[in-house]
Amino acid sequence: MQVVCLDMEGVLVPEIWIEFSKRSGIPELSRTTRDEPDYDKLMRFRIDLLTRHGLKLADIQKVIDGMGPMAGAREFLDDLRSRYQVLILSDTFYEFADPLMRQLGRPTLLCHRLETDAQGYVTRHVLRMPDQKRAAVKALHGLNFQVIAAGDSYNDTAMLGEADAGFFIHPPENIVAQFPQFPVTRSYPELRTLIDEAAARLRGA
Repeated sequence: MQVVCLDMEGVLVPEIWIEFSKRSGIPELSRTTRDEPDYDKLMRFRIDLLTRHGLKLADIQKVIDGMGPMAGAREFLDDLRSRYQVLILSDTFYEFADPLMRQLGRPTLLCHRLETDAQGYVTRHVLRMPDQKRAAVKALHGLNFQVIAAGDSYNDTAMLGEADAGFFIHPPENIVAQFPQFPVTRSYPELRTLIDEAAARLRGA
């Protein structure tokens, strides 16, 4: 049995924080896991910025409501789900993801949560568990699944390394240079081909 695990932001939907950075006019909010590999440090930085600028969770959700999947993402995901079991493993938050998951046909999503105060300001991020992407793949292996994974950033590399086959899609060049062991794709058709080839190879192993 085989499962395909995909990251969400930068793979199926645009980076939420980059879009919010543009809309809010706060360039520092454009930092993502492509720039800062320490996710806890990155989120503390973001929450501090939001508080200093008087921005609430509702302000971010308003931007997300106007976003949509990347061109071709829904079709790519629908095709994968017709042939494989698919999980979305993301370091986003359920409070962000719901409108985008609806547009993607509600695939199964494992991610984190945010806590807010009585005024609606984000007070902290609550990780479902540390290193949850790698842990999810490891758990699937424990259930006797073969896992094929794809992502685009630092926080995907542990998942890709744990998987039976791991690929980059749309990665920045600095990450490609640091992790040359993972094949790089730049389009959904390319990634679909590598997933299918890996699935066939693993079935014959």
